Amino acid sequence: MTEAKKTARGTTIPQDESPDFADQASMETDSSFVDALMRLEDGTFGMCQECGGEISMRRLKIRPIATLCITCKQKQETEENTGRL
Repeated sequence: MTEAKKTARGTTIPQDESPDFADQASMETDSSFVDALMRLEDGTFGMCQECGGEISMRRLKIRPIATLCITCKQKQETEENTGRL
């Protein structure tokens, strides 16, 4: 866990430089994985951050960094698509 945090911190770009799209995507992915590791450590991995329910193992196998159960994720996407968010 400590090494993952060090790696994530090491991927920051100086403020006077703008990251290109690849660097930005890489930093976001690293951050998501560190967040997932932290949730593993504190016992909240696999719990939906919206409703508190369980995120299915099938969803976690496909997307280990998922923070929402499929029901809440679908609701979020619907709201985004209808402009309610």
